[in-house]
Amino acid sequence: MEEVALAAEVGRTTGSAAARRMRAAGKIPAVLYGHGIDPQPLAVDGRSLRLALNREAGLNALITLDTGDARHLAMARQLQRDPVRGTVRHVDFVIVRRDEIIAAEVPIRLEGEAEQVHRADGLVEQQLFSLTVHAKPAAIPAAIEVDISGLAIGDAIRVGDLKLPEGVTTDVDSEETVVAGQASRVAADIEAEEAEGAEAAAVEGTARDEVVGESEPGGGEEG
Repeated sequence: MEEVALAAEVGRTTGSAAARRMRAAGKIPAVLYGHGIDPQPLAVDGRSLRLALNREAGLNALITLDTGDARHLAMARQLQRDPVRGTVRHVDFVIVRRDEIIAAEVPIRLEGEAEQVHRADGLVEQQLFSLTVHAKPAAIPAAIEVDISGLAIGDAIRVGDLKLPEGVTTDVDSEETVVAGQASRVAADIEAEEAEGAEAAAVEGTARDEVVGESEPGGGEEG
């Protein structure tokens, strides 16, 4: 995985007023913690942070925070965003080690075209959009690709079917569905209506048979 260097300023003033001034100057308040160190307030350049996190790895990018006096290998683990503009207001960095196993959310990306599903006017329904994996920081994949080219209506690709890279594992239930080929809503409605019609016809036929049976003359007693 590609690593990104990011300069960080230490000793920033905390508090909401100081944070507003910092953002107005194009900087993002941050905090660094992990592996036994006390939480350390930082400030990073907003544009540089966006460039670091807009790479293929996203939030799983390995970032070397350079504070001038020290360098820390870290990952961005929590971003607070403006609810209206979506801009980053604060970021938490957690220190990681290259030889430790960590947990990470990895996006699931569908590849290929499910031609059998499309020819039948069906739908490709993705039910799982990310997967929690465990791996060393450098082994965390940018995405998990799922080939759906062989998918047909009624088929499902489950977690147990995924091909994870070497050194990557997951604790997610292997039977959990990732993506499925579904009949279209119109087709499903037609099928349901046909089933209801067949059931109603069967009930009507049974009732008719019972009525006919009751109307047939029975054997009387001989005098």
